[in-house]
Amino acid sequence: MDNQPHNAQIFLVDAIRMARRAGLVLKNRLKTDFEIEYKGEVDLVTEMDRIAQNIIVDEIRANYPGHGILAEEGIDDKGLEGYVWIVDPLDGTTNYSHRFPIFSVSIAITFRGETICGVVHSPISEETFSAIKGEGASLNGQSISVSKTTDLDRSLLATGFPYNIRDNAGAILDRFGRMAVQAQGIRRCGSAALDLCFVACGRLDGFWEAGLKPWDIASGILIVEEAGGLATDFSKMPITLDGASVLASNRKIHREMAQVLNPHASGKRKD
Repeated sequence: MDNQPHNAQIFLVDAIRMARRAGLVLKNRLKTDFEIEYKGEVDLVTEMDRIAQNIIVDEIRANYPGHGILAEEGIDDKGLEGYVWIVDPLDGTTNYSHRFPIFSVSIAITFRGETICGVVHSPISEETFSAIKGEGASLNGQSISVSKTTDLDRSLLATGFPYNIRDNAGAILDRFGRMAVQAQGIRRCGSAALDLCFVACGRLDGFWEAGLKPWDIASGILIVEEAGGLATDFSKMPITLDGASVLASNRKIHREMAQVLNPHASGKRKD
C-alpha cells in the first residue's frame, strides 16, 4: 500500500454510520409500498435504492468533498484526492422488491485503486461486517475468521446468477451443475456482498459468481481477505474490482473450487 497515512479508522466509523442509517430507512420502508422500475428487461431498481443512495452520498459529499464516489445508481465521480467511495445502497434489490428479507448496504473506500476499508450491513439481522486492510475483519465489533473445512464434498457454498443469465445460461448452469455434485450444499441468497461476508465469518465455505460490479464486491472481498480467506477470479488469477468473475473461499477448498469452475485455466495464480 502507498506510504501515505490513511484515516481508515475514521472512514470506517463514518461508513458504518452511513450504512446503518440507510439500512434503517430500508428496513422501515419494507413495510410500506414503494415504486419499482426496470432498467432493462429484468434489471430492476426501486425508489428505495435511490433514497438509500442519497442518504449515503449526501453525507460523503458533506464530510469528504475531495473524495470520489462510485455508486450503483448512476454516480461515477473520480474525485481529487485519490480516495473513492464505492457504494451499493441496496444489494439484493430483487429480494427487497419481493420483501424477501436478505439484502444489504455496502460501502468501501479505496485509495488509488486499493480497497483500504469496507462495511456491509444487513438491516434485517442488524449485523455489520467490516474490515480495515491489514487489521482483520469483524462482525458487530467481534473478530471473525473463515471456516476450517478442508474438503469440497463437505462444504456449504453460495452462488448468484446475473440479471442477464438468459444471455449465457448454458455456461452459468453448467458451472452450477458441476459444483452441485461436488459440494455438500449450495445456497442462492441474492446478495453477493452478504455471501462474501458469510464466507468471511465461516457460515459458508466458498462463493462464486460471474458478472459482478465493483459495488457488489469491493467491501466483501476485503472482508473475506482480512478474515483469512482468498478471493480470485475463476482461474485463480488476482482479482480486480472490474473483473467479470469472483471466487472466494476459506483458502482450503479454493483449488478444488477453481478446478470445478474452470478446469482448463492457467496463468499467474494465487493459492
